[in-house]
Amino acid sequence: MPDTTADWRSGYPFQSHYLTLGNVRMHYLDEGPVSPEAKPSEPDAPPETLLCVHGNPTWSYYWRHFATAWRGRYRVVVPDHIGCGLSDKPQKYEYRLAQHIANLRALIAKLDLRNITLLAHDWGGAIGLGAAVAEPQRFARLVLFNTGAFHGQKCPWRIRVCRTPLVGPWGVRGLNLFAQAALVMATEKPERFTAAVRAGYLAPYDSYANRVAVQRFVEDIPLRRSHPSYDVLTTVERRLSSLANLPISLIWGMRDWCFTPKFLDRFIEFFPKAEVHRFADCGHYVVEDAHERIVPLIDDFMARHPTSIAGATR
Repeated sequence: MPDTTADWRSGYPFQSHYLTLGNVRMHYLDEGPVSPEAKPSEPDAPPETLLCVHGNPTWSYYWRHFATAWRGRYRVVVPDHIGCGLSDKPQKYEYRLAQHIANLRALIAKLDLRNITLLAHDWGGAIGLGAAVAEPQRFARLVLFNTGAFHGQKCPWRIRVCRTPLVGPWGVRGLNLFAQAALVMATEKPERFTAAVRAGYLAPYDSYANRVAVQRFVEDIPLRRSHPSYDVLTTVERRLSSLANLPISLIWGMRDWCFTPKFLDRFIEFFPKAEVHRFADCGHYVVEDAHERIVPLIDDFMARHPTSIAGATR
């Protein structure tokens, strides 16, 4: 059997950085012309940052094409949520939306990120937008991919099964079915998921213990008002309109059975001036399915909305 470990690492040629949060370490990438220690020469014109926030069951590996494409021009910061990717995976931890938002805000503060263009996918939408509505002065643009940050959508039966007591943890953590199934069900371009790419997506989730956050993300979907994350998501939803003045691009894989086009329609209600790009031939992993088409779109979007007029230095 070929050794795919080296293969996936060759496609992830980045230096690791860590932020200590209490007694756990959060892994992140910090690529580009600005090092973590560097300070902008002009306080009123901080370097532009692309902040890429992943969902479940992915990690910073999902954004590897973007980090490679843009690190020569922008600062590209890509965190792994606690429990995901190369971050610590504590077995007893508050794996809730509020904690993930707090962790992301801690990273933003530690690196003093400003002029942020948020790129968010899946659970990264609720987490990234949670940070944005809390500190809008740091954000310049939003680019959202197949995500959500509001109530009102039905939970697909395939997700509900994973939330079932005993059966869910056995399948998600014991057999790794959630992450394995995503490699097939979340894409419309299966030929792109070579052995090396599959190994990259699955590498951090190689044991029952290391799949703890995959299960907890599924359990943290707030379907009832009594759920611990329900009010947190409600707060994010109510404050979305405060971001509507920013340049916003919505990029959607239209064959997504989870974050369906109905989620896109809902975002358009919050952000009626947003640019919308529908990829009819792509699934939930739209960045994996169409990164070579998406990079030029975002290049153009950013060029037409420079931060000097995007409001990042208000």
